[in-house]
Order: sequence, then C-alpha cells, then structure tokens
Amino acid sequence: MFEKLEMAPADPILGLTEAFNNDCNPAKINLGVGVYKDETGITPVMNSVHKAEQIILDTEKSKGYLPIPGSPDYGKVVRELLFGAADAYPAATAHTPGGTGALRVAAQFLKKFYPDATVWISDPTWPNHNGIFGDAGFTVDKYTYYNAQERSLNFEGMLASIQNMAAGDIILLHACCHNPSGIDPTTEQWKQITQVVNEKKLLPLVDFAYQGLGRGLDEDAEGLRILAAAVDEMVICSSFSKNFGLYRERVGAITLKGGSKEIIDKAFSNLKTIIRRIYSNPPSHGGAIVVTIMNDAALRAEWEKEVAQIRDRIAEMRTLFVDTLKAKGAQQDFSFLTTQYGMFSFSGLNPEQVKTLKEKHSIYIVGSGRINVAGMTRANMDALCTAVAEVL
Repeated sequence: MFEKLEMAPADPILGLTEAFNNDCNPAKINLGVGVYKDETGITPVMNSVHKAEQIILDTEKSKGYLPIPGSPDYGKVVRELLFGAADAYPAATAHTPGGTGALRVAAQFLKKFYPDATVWISDPTWPNHNGIFGDAGFTVDKYTYYNAQERSLNFEGMLASIQNMAAGDIILLHACCHNPSGIDPTTEQWKQITQVVNEKKLLPLVDFAYQGLGRGLDEDAEGLRILAAAVDEMVICSSFSKNFGLYRERVGAITLKGGSKEIIDKAFSNLKTIIRRIYSNPPSHGGAIVVTIMNDAALRAEWEKEVAQIRDRIAEMRTLFVDTLKAKGAQQDFSFLTTQYGMFSFSGLNPEQVKTLKEKHSIYIVGSGRINVAGMTRANMDALCTAVAEVL
C-alpha cells in the first residue's frame, strides 16, 4: 500500500526549520518558526516552571490516567485566565495536546453537529487553520482582514465580510497577537465585531495562543471577554506553549461557553466522546506545571514577571529593528512594526527578497514575508538589518 503514495509537501514553516538546521553557516538566523527565543538565541525554561517541576517531582504519587478532559483544577485555571474568573459563565474545559490539538478536537466536534456550516478564517491566518478544518470536512472560506498597502487592519472590509456570512456559520477569530500580521482590533472594533457576529447568528471560535505577549495577560483577553459577555455560545482554543514556554509539553485547552449549565453539560458530554476516540486522555505533566504555578502566589507572581519580560523583549526588538534599518539607509518605512503585537509581523518582503536572504545570507523567513520578531537579538541585529537593507 505505502509504495503507491507520493511524497507529501513539506510544512512551509517546519520545513523551513529543517533547512535552517541543515545550514552550516554559523551566522545563520531563523525568523521563521513561531518559537520564542531569548537574547542568547535559545528557548528558555522559565524559573517559575523549573520550581513548579521540582514541586511536582517531590509530591507526585501516581502515573495513573487523568480523566478524559484532564484535571478539574486545570480547567478552572484555564477559565480564570480566559474570563477573569473561573465561574464567570456556564463553561467547561478539556485539556488538549497543545493548541493545535484543541483546534482539531473543535473541528471534529463542530463537524459532527454542524456539518453544513462554513468555517471562516482571516485572510491571512496561521496556515494550519486551513488544513485542520479542511481535513475535518468543512468548507473553509476567508474573510477580509489585512490591508497590505497600509499594513493595517482592513476593518471595514472585515465587517463587510462578516455581513456576508450565513446564520450558523463559524467564524475563527484570533484573540490577540494575530498570526501572521501582528495586528489586532481595538476595543471599539471588538465591540462592533461582536455586534455583527450576534446579528448574523454566527458561532465564534476563538484561537487564543499568545495571551500575555501583546499588551498584558488581562489586556490580551479583552476581545475575548467582550465576545463572551455578549454571545450565548462560543468555543475557545487556547495554549500555554508561548506564555509558559511549554512548547514540547503540548499544553492546550478547549473551552465551551454556553447559555446555561444544562446546555454546557450536554455539549461537554459529546465533546468528551470526541476526545475519547482521538487520544482518550491528555498528558499530565505540562498541565500540572500550569496548575502548580497558578495556585501558588509566589510562583504566579514570578511567572507574571517572566511573561512581562518576554513581552518587553519582543517590543524592544521591534523598535531596534526599525531603528537599525533606518540607520543602514533603508528607504522603506518599517515603523508599522512598532504598532503591532506579539511575535509575528508581515515584513513586506516579497518572495524573491526572502529567497535571496536565505540563499545569500542564511536568514530564514517564511515565503509570505512573515517574520518572528522573537528570533531577533542584539547580537544578530546588525547583520540582519545589513542583509535586509541590501535586498530592499
């Protein structure tokens, strides 16, 4: 059977990392994959995480299975971070293998009960959104989001796109730090989005992967909380890969919010059936780290400080990149980068420029021109900006 298969195309982002790893140039720079790097160029383990793991090591007494949705304490912590209080709404949470696992579970769940819905994703979006919902059997369409000329949110186009959606359709929204543009709606724009979503009777599916990396832990949840206060039902897929640095632990969650406890209990029972048939039970370790930190006042304070340091470093790299390019004589204005949030931005570099940066300078950027700002450091900034200025 296998010999009849054709080679599948490499993932456009993970395949770029593979090429980077095979590059022998000691000065190579990876601005592709969405992983936070510190000033030394590594993905660090947070001090709060180290301490939590030691506590778990000293106190863990069993390796037995977790329940299908994971630890109840974990679900409570997730909802507290999402809504500001764990019991703010009738809601239930399942621990999933990463944010991608949460999206896949959501896709299976929604396809079973809303098979004729169209899933609407922003143009552009994280490329895996297309595959996850397409493989689940959904029709996937795009709504207007990015104004390439002005490097800003095309808000009027976004609202017009939402107005064209059909009742019962699913709209996938990025809660903050939009991937790949780094451009988020304002508070007032979130209110208008919510109003139209309600009027059109759409189901919001919120992808929340970067809480804390934009403006702050509560500030980054603002759009989600505006939605939650106004809509009867929503699905939230969240991740602790970035804000806890738990990439390899695969710590994610899917949360259902409904109009009553009875409604949520019924919906969640069906969600658990979906999970049972995919992976049965979630892994324990990463979720236990999150719970340990969030339930210890000292560890939580230390973690919040570490998240702020990550956020500040990313903002600092944005400013330094813009200033260094200007000093190198670049005529193109990159100041738009300083008004965006999170690890990603559209640089405006075209595919030919991206190709030249890779082949001539060993600088790896996604073909669309999306850059991971967190891959920049003070040490590599001069070489990076010299190369970018050269290809402009």
